[in-house]
Amino acid sequence: MINLLPQQLGSVVALGAHCDDIAIGAGGTLLTICEQRPGIRVDALVLSGGGTDREAEERAALAAFCPGAELDVTVLKLPDGRLPAHWDEAKNALEDLKQRTDPDLVLAPRTVDAHQDHRGLAQLVPTVYRGYLALGYEIVKWDGDLGRLAAYVPLPDELAEQKVRLLQEHYASQRHRPWYDREAFLGLARIRGIECQQRYAEAFEVNKFVVDLRG
Repeated sequence: MINLLPQQLGSVVALGAHCDDIAIGAGGTLLTICEQRPGIRVDALVLSGGGTDREAEERAALAAFCPGAELDVTVLKLPDGRLPAHWDEAKNALEDLKQRTDPDLVLAPRTVDAHQDHRGLAQLVPTVYRGYLALGYEIVKWDGDLGRLAAYVPLPDELAEQKVRLLQEHYASQRHRPWYDREAFLGLARIRGIECQQRYAEAFEVNKFVVDLRG
Protein backbone atom coordinates (compact mmCIF):
# COMPACT_ATOMS: atom_id res chain seq x y z
CA MET A 1 0.00 0.00 0.00
CA ILE A 2 1.26 3.48 -0.91
CA ASN A 3 -0.12 6.30 1.22
CA LEU A 4 -0.53 9.82 -0.14
CA LEU A 5 -0.91 12.04 2.90
CA PRO A 6 -3.30 15.00 2.64
CA GLN A 7 -0.62 17.13 4.28
CA GLN A 8 1.49 16.58 1.17
CA LEU A 9 -1.16 18.19 -1.03
CA GLY A 10 -1.05 21.91 -1.62
CA SER A 11 -3.50 22.07 -4.51
CA VAL A 12 -5.80 19.91 -6.59
CA VAL A 13 -7.16 20.27 -10.12
CA ALA A 14 -10.50 18.55 -10.79
CA LEU A 15 -11.68 18.13 -14.38
CA GLY A 16 -15.09 17.14 -15.69
CA ALA A 17 -16.70 16.94 -19.10
CA HIS A 18 -20.15 17.61 -17.63
CA CYS A 19 -21.61 19.09 -14.49
CA ASP A 20 -21.78 16.28 -11.87
CA ASP A 21 -18.90 14.19 -13.33
CA ILE A 22 -16.40 15.32 -10.70
CA ALA A 23 -18.80 14.81 -7.80
CA ILE A 24 -19.92 11.35 -8.98
CA GLY A 25 -16.42 10.11 -9.76
CA ALA A 26 -14.37 11.73 -7.02
CA GLY A 27 -16.74 13.42 -4.59
CA GLY A 28 -15.69 11.23 -1.69
CA THR A 29 -12.02 11.87 -2.43
CA LEU A 30 -12.56 15.63 -2.46
CA LEU A 31 -14.48 15.46 0.81
CA THR A 32 -11.64 13.47 2.36
CA ILE A 33 -8.92 15.81 1.14
CA CYS A 34 -10.72 18.99 2.18
CA GLU A 35 -11.58 17.58 5.59
CA GLN A 36 -7.96 16.66 6.23
CA ARG A 37 -6.40 19.69 4.56
CA PRO A 38 -8.44 22.84 5.39
CA GLY A 39 -7.76 25.74 3.04
CA ILE A 40 -6.37 23.61 0.21
CA ARG A 41 -6.61 25.12 -3.26
CA VAL A 42 -9.05 23.32 -5.60
CA ASP A 43 -9.40 24.44 -9.22
CA ALA A 44 -12.30 22.81 -11.04
CA LEU A 45 -12.87 22.98 -14.79
CA VAL A 46 -16.06 21.64 -16.40
CA LEU A 47 -16.31 21.72 -20.18
CA SER A 48 -20.09 21.90 -20.66
CA GLY A 49 -23.18 23.31 -18.97
CA GLY A 50 -22.08 26.93 -18.75
CA GLY A 51 -24.89 29.48 -18.65
CA THR A 52 -27.55 26.88 -17.75
CA ASP A 53 -29.21 25.73 -14.55
CA ARG A 54 -26.66 22.93 -14.45
CA GLU A 55 -23.87 25.45 -13.89
CA ALA A 56 -25.63 26.73 -10.77
CA GLU A 57 -26.03 23.14 -9.57
CA GLU A 58 -22.36 22.46 -10.16
CA ARG A 59 -21.12 25.51 -8.31
CA ALA A 60 -23.27 24.75 -5.27
CA ALA A 61 -22.34 21.08 -5.33
CA LEU A 62 -18.60 21.61 -5.59
CA ALA A 63 -18.73 24.13 -2.76
CA ALA A 64 -20.36 21.41 -0.65
CA PHE A 65 -17.87 18.74 -1.76
CA CYS A 66 -14.91 21.02 -1.03
CA PRO A 67 -15.72 22.49 2.40
CA GLY A 68 -13.19 25.01 3.61
CA ALA A 69 -11.20 24.89 0.37
CA GLU A 70 -10.00 27.83 -1.67
CA LEU A 71 -12.23 26.87 -4.57
CA ASP A 72 -12.31 28.22 -8.11
CA VAL A 73 -14.87 26.78 -10.54
CA THR A 74 -14.95 27.36 -14.30
CA VAL A 75 -17.85 26.00 -16.35
CA LEU A 76 -17.58 26.29 -20.13
CA LYS A 77 -20.24 26.03 -22.84
CA LEU A 78 -19.01 23.20 -25.08
CA PRO A 79 -21.99 21.19 -26.40
CA ASP A 80 -22.74 17.98 -24.54
CA GLY A 81 -21.69 14.87 -26.45
CA ARG A 82 -19.61 16.77 -29.00
CA LEU A 83 -16.16 17.11 -27.44
CA PRO A 84 -14.32 15.38 -30.32
CA ALA A 85 -15.58 18.14 -32.64
CA HIS A 86 -14.40 20.81 -30.18
CA TRP A 87 -10.97 19.39 -29.47
CA ASP A 88 -9.11 22.68 -29.86
CA GLU A 89 -11.44 24.51 -27.46
CA ALA A 90 -11.08 21.80 -24.85
CA LYS A 91 -7.31 21.67 -25.26
CA ASN A 92 -7.02 25.45 -24.97
CA ALA A 93 -9.16 25.44 -21.83
CA LEU A 94 -6.81 22.96 -20.19
CA GLU A 95 -3.75 24.89 -21.32
CA ASP A 96 -5.22 28.08 -19.87
CA LEU A 97 -5.86 26.29 -16.58
CA LYS A 98 -2.32 24.92 -16.56
CA GLN A 99 -0.92 28.44 -16.84
CA ARG A 100 -2.42 29.34 -13.46
CA THR A 101 -2.12 26.04 -11.61
CA ASP A 102 0.62 23.70 -10.43
CA PRO A 103 -1.34 20.93 -8.67
CA ASP A 104 -0.10 18.05 -6.58
CA LEU A 105 -3.02 15.96 -7.82
CA VAL A 106 -5.20 15.97 -10.93
CA LEU A 107 -8.63 14.30 -10.86
CA ALA A 108 -10.10 13.54 -14.30
CA PRO A 109 -12.12 10.87 -16.15
CA ARG A 110 -10.59 7.55 -17.18
CA THR A 111 -8.95 7.19 -20.58
CA VAL A 112 -11.05 4.09 -21.35
CA ASP A 113 -14.42 5.62 -20.43
CA ALA A 114 -17.04 4.70 -23.03
CA HIS A 115 -18.47 8.24 -23.18
CA GLN A 116 -16.68 10.21 -25.86
CA ASP A 117 -16.62 13.42 -23.80
CA HIS A 118 -15.16 11.72 -20.73
CA ARG A 119 -12.63 9.81 -22.80
CA GLY A 120 -11.60 12.83 -24.83
CA LEU A 121 -10.97 14.92 -21.75
CA ALA A 122 -8.98 12.11 -20.16
CA GLN A 123 -6.79 11.82 -23.24
CA LEU A 124 -5.99 15.52 -23.08
CA VAL A 125 -4.80 15.44 -19.48
CA PRO A 126 -1.32 13.93 -20.02
CA THR A 127 -0.70 16.27 -22.95
CA VAL A 128 -1.15 19.25 -20.62
CA TYR A 129 -0.34 18.01 -17.12
CA ARG A 130 2.66 15.95 -18.14
CA GLY A 131 4.52 14.49 -15.19
CA TYR A 132 1.72 15.16 -12.69
CA LEU A 133 -0.04 12.58 -10.56
CA ALA A 134 -3.39 12.09 -12.31
CA LEU A 135 -6.15 9.79 -11.05
CA GLY A 136 -8.85 8.78 -13.52
CA TYR A 137 -12.25 8.43 -11.86
CA GLU A 138 -15.07 6.15 -13.00
CA ILE A 139 -18.75 6.85 -13.68
CA VAL A 140 -21.23 3.98 -13.79
CA LYS A 141 -23.39 4.03 -16.91
CA TRP A 142 -25.45 2.03 -19.43
CA ASP A 143 -22.36 1.19 -21.48
CA GLY A 144 -21.04 -1.24 -18.86
CA ASP A 145 -17.48 0.06 -19.08
CA LEU A 146 -16.39 -0.58 -15.49
CA GLY A 147 -13.07 -2.38 -15.30
CA ARG A 148 -10.17 -3.34 -13.09
CA LEU A 149 -8.61 -0.27 -11.48
CA ALA A 150 -5.36 0.17 -9.60
CA ALA A 151 -5.82 3.00 -7.09
CA TYR A 152 -8.34 3.22 -4.26
CA VAL A 153 -9.41 5.90 -1.80
CA PRO A 154 -11.21 4.26 1.16
CA LEU A 155 -14.35 6.06 2.35
CA PRO A 156 -15.61 5.75 5.93
CA ASP A 157 -19.28 4.82 6.15
CA GLU A 158 -20.40 8.30 7.13
CA LEU A 159 -18.42 9.91 4.31
CA ALA A 160 -19.83 7.52 1.71
CA GLU A 161 -23.31 8.38 2.96
CA GLN A 162 -22.48 12.09 2.84
CA LYS A 163 -21.37 11.80 -0.77
CA VAL A 164 -24.67 10.18 -1.78
CA ARG A 165 -26.68 12.74 0.17
CA LEU A 166 -24.89 15.64 -1.50
CA LEU A 167 -25.36 14.12 -4.95
CA GLN A 168 -29.09 13.82 -4.36
CA GLU A 169 -29.33 17.25 -2.80
CA HIS A 170 -27.48 19.29 -5.39
CA TYR A 171 -28.24 17.71 -8.76
CA ALA A 172 -32.02 17.90 -8.96
CA SER A 173 -31.83 17.84 -12.77
CA GLN A 174 -30.46 14.29 -12.69
CA ARG A 175 -32.83 12.64 -10.22
CA HIS A 176 -35.10 11.33 -12.97
CA ARG A 177 -32.35 9.20 -14.49
CA PRO A 178 -32.74 5.48 -13.75
CA TRP A 179 -29.10 5.07 -12.71
CA TYR A 180 -28.97 8.15 -10.50
CA ASP A 181 -29.81 6.72 -7.11
CA ARG A 182 -28.41 5.74 -3.75
CA GLU A 183 -28.12 2.05 -4.59
CA ALA A 184 -26.00 2.68 -7.68
CA PHE A 185 -23.54 4.99 -5.94
CA LEU A 186 -23.20 3.02 -2.72
CA GLY A 187 -23.22 -0.29 -4.60
CA LEU A 188 -20.21 0.65 -6.70
CA ALA A 189 -18.44 2.09 -3.65
CA ARG A 190 -19.10 -1.18 -1.78
CA ILE A 191 -17.61 -3.26 -4.59
CA ARG A 192 -14.52 -1.06 -4.76
CA GLY A 193 -14.27 -1.25 -0.98
CA ILE A 194 -14.19 -5.04 -1.13
CA GLU A 195 -11.35 -4.84 -3.65
CA CYS A 196 -9.19 -2.82 -1.24
CA GLN A 197 -10.29 -4.56 1.98
CA GLN A 198 -12.47 -1.66 3.11
CA ARG A 199 -16.21 -1.21 3.30
CA TYR A 200 -16.50 1.64 0.78
CA ALA A 201 -14.01 3.22 -1.63
CA GLU A 202 -13.63 5.20 -4.81
CA ALA A 203 -11.41 3.61 -7.45
CA PHE A 204 -9.20 5.28 -10.02
CA GLU A 205 -7.13 4.59 -13.10
CA VAL A 206 -3.44 5.45 -12.80
CA ASN A 207 -1.66 5.91 -16.08
CA LYS A 208 1.83 6.48 -14.71
CA PHE A 209 3.53 7.25 -11.42
CA VAL A 210 7.13 7.34 -10.24
CA VAL A 211 8.30 5.52 -7.11
CA ASP A 212 11.24 7.47 -5.68
CA LEU A 213 13.15 5.31 -3.18
CA ARG A 214 15.96 7.74 -2.48
CA GLY A 215 14.33 9.14 0.68
